[in-house]
Amino acid sequence: MASKFHLEIVTPDRVFYDDEVEMAVVRTTEGDVGILDEHISMVSPLKIGKIKIKKEGSFKEAAIAGGFVKVIQGETTIIADAAEWPEEIDVQRAEEAKERAEKRLEVGKEDIDTARAEIALRKAVNRIEIYKGKK
Repeated sequence: MASKFHLEIVTPDRVFYDDEVEMAVVRTTEGDVGILDEHISMVSPLKIGKIKIKKEGSFKEAAIAGGFVKVIQGETTIIADAAEWPEEIDVQRAEEAKERAEKRLEVGKEDIDTARAEIALRKAVNRIEIYKGKK
């Protein structure tokens, strides 16, 4: 039996996940990091992406919209801007957000906040990919 550690994922509006897990994989600004029990202590910013959680031998995935991960002595805490399970994702809303962001980027006007549009596009694409991955 694999050793476990405590994983907590919090967002501004809820505790998204709080349980003992065997492994978590997160996308940091330096690349993907696999976290197991007794992982070295670290704090790292997270990119928009997915988190994979292994519990009782099976994986679950969720969409994460950036944030931070902190690992210290058998405890991993993720503070995320937003987190959603695939079944929570409103895929139509995500598709519409993707289209809006793409249109903003195509126009390329000076009054458009390009960085904000790019972030919105990455978030929408990530949500769509997580939703479609559940099928």
